[in-house]
Amino acid sequence: MAETREIRVKRLRMRAWHRGIKEMDLILGGWADAHLNDADDQALDAFEAVLAEADHDLYQWVSGQADAPAGLSPMLDRIAADMTPTLGRGA
Repeated sequence: MAETREIRVKRLRMRAWHRGIKEMDLILGGWADAHLNDADDQALDAFEAVLAEADHDLYQWVSGQADAPAGLSPMLDRIAADMTPTLGRGA
């Protein structure tokens, strides 16, 4: 049985909020809450690929401390654009 869109969005949101590093919970979970309901299938695929990465690497990429892999850059840029004020306040 195929996963419905509703179940997929709930699964991705749960994965975004339950990471290993609290900062990534806030960054990814916040982005998921704000954008997943309206995301198209391509954006869901890209977000799911981001969630497959290690938190330490993701934080480095989203915060601009390291260059992200080309395949993940578009989604990470979207996430970073939303979270820049949060990162700037030391969250």
